[in-house]
Amino acid sequence: MIELPDLVAGGLAAGTLSALALGGGVLRLRRQQTRQRAEIAALRTRLDGSSRAFTAEVEHLAAQRVPAAARQVAHPHLAVPGPLQPLTVGTPLGIGLENVLLALQSEVAAQRTRVDAAAQAGMRGAVREIQAALYRLQDALRGLQQRYDDPELAQTLFRLDHENEQSLRRAQVAAVVCGAWVGLAREESHLVDAVTGGQARLAGYRRVRVHNHLEAGTALVSHAVEPVAIIVAELLDNALRHSSPDTDVVVSLEHVHHGVCVTVDDAGLGMTRDERDRAQRLVAGDGLILLTDLGDPPRMGLAAIGRLTRQFDLGVDVSSASPYGGVRAVLRVHSHLLSHLDPAARPPAASAPRTTRRAVPDRPPAHAYGTETGGPEAPPGHHEPEDAEGLPQRRRRTRAAAAPAQAPSHRPARRPEEAAAALGALQSGTAAARADAENAAGNPAADHIDPTDNEGGTDR
Repeated sequence: MIELPDLVAGGLAAGTLSALALGGGVLRLRRQQTRQRAEIAALRTRLDGSSRAFTAEVEHLAAQRVPAAARQVAHPHLAVPGPLQPLTVGTPLGIGLENVLLALQSEVAAQRTRVDAAAQAGMRGAVREIQAALYRLQDALRGLQQRYDDPELAQTLFRLDHENEQSLRRAQVAAVVCGAWVGLAREESHLVDAVTGGQARLAGYRRVRVHNHLEAGTALVSHAVEPVAIIVAELLDNALRHSSPDTDVVVSLEHVHHGVCVTVDDAGLGMTRDERDRAQRLVAGDGLILLTDLGDPPRMGLAAIGRLTRQFDLGVDVSSASPYGGVRAVLRVHSHLLSHLDPAARPPAASAPRTTRRAVPDRPPAHAYGTETGGPEAPPGHHEPEDAEGLPQRRRRTRAAAAPAQAPSHRPARRPEEAAAALGALQSGTAAARADAENAAGNPAADHIDPTDNEGGTDR
């Protein structure tokens, strides 16, 4: 038998071993708890850092990147700041933030387009009413011009008619920019008549010198007449406004391989590279044109040119410098927009500059009469005797038959009246206006109108 002391000793030994084992387990558990607490603390630190970094990134997105992205829609040259932490680029967080900016820009662009379309629709309706009122005023003025022969009254009517003509041009340009049609239907016309018609719509038209090097009878198809006149008027207006009043603006009409070019050269300030690039983008008509991109107040001339070049397959280039120090603008009229008129049956307006290409070899060149660059300002007396037989339709027979005895005595007093009719001939687009232009016999309104050159907006 085992003695009691042995049993007690054995129990004590077993208890001691059990206690030691339990103590070791407790120590291990405490160590594990300590490690776990350290890991938890580290995780909390990292989580707090990540949370703060994410919060800072979102705040940076809202305060800096979102406004910059919205501005970039209207001004593409502006840069959008990147994330605060470059390491987030390419991560799910970085990709998500970039998607936010892209969605924002897409929505802002859509909203800008919708708002601008509504603004254009409103302006288009208002301009339509203004145009109708101006056309009624134009008809009333021309009726007074035909009714009264008093020279002083006629001179006043001419000034009013020319001012009305300029208002019509501005309203027409605004309508074109807002998506309206050009507004006038024309028959085929001599290209030089379209050029001088655009010239006659300007305040400083007396400074324009037109060199016509086209073959006699070079004309435009009917739907291209008014767009060409509008484009030429805007290019000339831009050249006149940005050049000194004592300098001329030179216009040259030349045949090229694929049609005709109308070149406008001024001796003005010129443009910087950025201004030239922006102007070329506008006249090309490739991008979306918004009123909010045209300044305050809106400068619509180049934008209207861009609309017309896209609609009528014309080409305009303003990327070159003029040899006179200013800007060279070139309007290209392609062959499919050109036609031919018999210059004997349907001669150009008497005020139009003569072509340097003469169909009749024994006739003296245009410069012999001093009218090569005359345009609306060319003295009709220089060439009228030479062309009396060649231009039998220059005067209306009905008026001559009605008062054959009075025509010679009243001729000097009626020059202002005839000049106003010639000045507005290409504006009305009606048969009556064309008849008035043919009856004008080349008398310019420049002798009676002294407009200024620096009114209205600018496109540079």
